Amino acid sequence: MRVLFASTAILLGLPVVAAAEEPATQLESIIITGRTQGYIAVDSITATKTDTPLLDVPQSVNVVTRAQLDDQALYSLGEVLRYVPGVTVGQGEGNRDQVTLRGQNTTADFFLDGVRDDVQYYRGLYNLERVEILKGPYALIFGRGGGGGIVNRVQKSPSPAASFLDGRASANTFGAYDLSLDLNTPVSEMAAIRVNATYEDLANHRDFYEGERFAVNPYFAVDLDGGWKAGLSYEYVNDDRVTDRGVPSLSGAPITGYRDQFFGVPGVNRTTLEAHIAKFRVDGALTDDLAFSTTLLFGDYDKAYVNVFPNGAATARNGTVALSSYADATTRENVLVQSNLVWSVAAGSVGHKVLFGLEYGDQASTNQRRNGVLSNATFNLANPVFPTVAFPAVNRDTVSTVNSFSVYVQDQISLGEWFDIVAGLRFDRFDIDGADRQPNPDRPFTRTDEKVSPRLGLIFKPRSNVSLYASYSQSFLPRSGDQFLTLSMTQANLEPEEFTNYELGAKWNIRPNLNVTAALFQLDRTNATTPDPANPLATINVGETRTQGLELAVTGSVLPNWQMSGAYSYQDAVLQGNDSVRLAQVPEHQFSLWNRYDVSDRLGFGLGVTHQSDQFAAIRTSATTTRLPSFTRVDAAIFYDVSEAVQVQVNVENLFDASYFSDAHNNVNISPGAPLNARFTVRARF
Repeated sequence: MRVLFASTAILLGLPVVAAAEEPATQLESIIITGRTQGYIAVDSITATKTDTPLLDVPQSVNVVTRAQLDDQALYSLGEVLRYVPGVTVGQGEGNRDQVTLRGQNTTADFFLDGVRDDVQYYRGLYNLERVEILKGPYALIFGRGGGGGIVNRVQKSPSPAASFLDGRASANTFGAYDLSLDLNTPVSEMAAIRVNATYEDLANHRDFYEGERFAVNPYFAVDLDGGWKAGLSYEYVNDDRVTDRGVPSLSGAPITGYRDQFFGVPGVNRTTLEAHIAKFRVDGALTDDLAFSTTLLFGDYDKAYVNVFPNGAATARNGTVALSSYADATTRENVLVQSNLVWSVAAGSVGHKVLFGLEYGDQASTNQRRNGVLSNATFNLANPVFPTVAFPAVNRDTVSTVNSFSVYVQDQISLGEWFDIVAGLRFDRFDIDGADRQPNPDRPFTRTDEKVSPRLGLIFKPRSNVSLYASYSQSFLPRSGDQFLTLSMTQANLEPEEFTNYELGAKWNIRPNLNVTAALFQLDRTNATTPDPANPLATINVGETRTQGLELAVTGSVLPNWQMSGAYSYQDAVLQGNDSVRLAQVPEHQFSLWNRYDVSDRLGFGLGVTHQSDQFAAIRTSATTTRLPSFTRVDAAIFYDVSEAVQVQVNVENLFDASYFSDAHNNVNISPGAPLNARFTVRARF
């Protein structure tokens, strides 16, 4: 009751009993990417490109720190984002991260330390310090895309302060288990190496689901003295798992009674990824007032997946379901360079922090798709027999090269103690050149887009720990879409999609380790497209959409032994001029609350709840559009320190065994949520 009372009090802005500030436990890294304290993030460097307190960023930013990732035993971005307001997780066809932010669905608006990471795959959390979710169009900082926001992963970096080895082993009641380590070794007083590695054996409640992921990430960093620092990171990822598009619908709702039933073909449904990701970063002080940084990221990705899946609604509760299938293979090489110059200067009572930036990208892709031929394209629910499948011919074969160049400038102006202004412009040039090689002869395609994206934020600070802001920002998405694999003749003649965000908000650092945020927003999308509900491989033009909403969040320490992360969002996402057309996967109401309460130095408890109101699986264009019912899920945890070096914990998901549908890809591919299950974790530090 005490937990619920204080949570409600904070969300309503009522006073809460003060608590002592927590001691900082984070070791100082050579490459600074932002500071955290428990569940609280103090600032952001990689996401804003300048060392800026989050209190002074005039847009919504949610941060999930390493402490919260560990307490909730989170292993995927999908799990993380279920506790973030204004974000829903898509199924991603069972082979990739896919999210909807403020009504905008994306497979590409992901970043690593502020650099584009747009390939379709599942991203791990083993080597992360935190996950940042920035809301609203962020083209000024990140370029194309990001219409509803972006997700930025912040990597752990080496520290010369101390040697340590963290090890973790966990297993859950579905049979999944994982092993991971985090090793930090100073090479000298000015250099260190950090190695993160993980192995995961995958399992869940679904029949025939299995897989494994192995990843290793060595990272070397050195303080070159004289204000210069450099870091070199390499990550290898190998992921092999079953693809699963869930269950079909029946009469406009997910079919029930088939929570564990697999609608693919065992041994055929599979996705594999092999990735090599190298990142070099250098930071330096050119003068006392002028700082420079450059990041170079090279990524080589080889991904393939095979899907057999429901391709229509069930005819009856024990009737039949149409199946379809395809095999898809993609390679991608990314070379991305980002350079920033930050000039800090004061003229009397007016201070300026001016950001100058250049960004260059060279991204080469190949993609090939083969449609499957099934021995029986109808699956009988009363007598389920899996068909055989072959992939005899190439149906799509594309190559493309994207070259992008951007230049941007932003000025953070401090007008005394009370007022700040953030203003900037970005110019993007996006060139795509490619060819559809199937059917013969080749059909070349090319297009160049040049766009200017503005940003303006006004901040009023009546107190040093309170900010009220208004902001305006824009972004765009070229007609080749998230993955720029092809460009039809029709799309090539259309202007890019554009996103415009208006936001009013407030941020209050009640204490350094406790803050509350609130935001009202309106996001307009013009020249909008959406997946065609009748053909998920195609898109349809829908004109203009609008998402309006409210977001509330509270994060930090309510008491010295009580940490909390709570959020609520309201969203109304519709087609402009026709409110009956609702956008896909946007519930009107979302609520989440996670608490950790330590009853002693050794023993602690966790309690969490997530709620989503009903939502449409695809854009609602008719009365038959599938509606996912609302759900509420409760999670819990127990933490115990066996010694200073060894900790154990048990996390229970879906404590009351609620039956629900967690996400969808379209009207007929819907994921049943997991039943009651538990994960047991042991951590040791040496």
